[in-house]
Amino acid sequence: MGQEFIIKSQNLEDKINQLLPSQGGFQAGVDLSASTQIIPIVDVTETAEGSLFRQDLQTSLSLNSVTAFSVSNTTTTIINTTGYFRIFGNYSATSTNNSLIRLTDGTTTKILINYTFSTAGNVPNIAFDFVIFMEAGHSCGVVSNSATGFVRGVTRQIADIAGNLTNP
Repeated sequence: MGQEFIIKSQNLEDKINQLLPSQGGFQAGVDLSASTQIIPIVDVTETAEGSLFRQDLQTSLSLNSVTAFSVSNTTTTIINTTGYFRIFGNYSATSTNNSLIRLTDGTTTKILINYTFSTAGNVPNIAFDFVIFMEAGHSCGVVSNSATGFVRGVTRQIADIAGNLTNP
């Protein structure tokens, strides 16, 4: 049988109150305690949540889970559905060009990445890789203002709007 110890730590009490609000926090006469007894912990979180794959496997790419895009001298919507999406690819140019990736709700537009190249010659590929959250009515688009600027990549939905991971 293990030994019991009383723990006096405001930081630990605050963390317990944050993680377990239904416990009503610490009240007079209630202390945290620790024990020297070893108790095994079995984590069944993934199964309890309905996840059968590790998260890194659920975000893997497959032929049917990615949508490729290649934008040059035009504006293209690459995502217009709700959820969490990974967007990755690269930008390149051979002469003066301005290209960007943006989010919009139809009224307000926010530029996520803006590439400007203003000299002659080739721009080496500049990689990008990020995750966005799409609400209903929002869209993500790519803009390239000349035929010499290229934004190429893929999108992959990694979770639905509620945060449930999407299998490939």
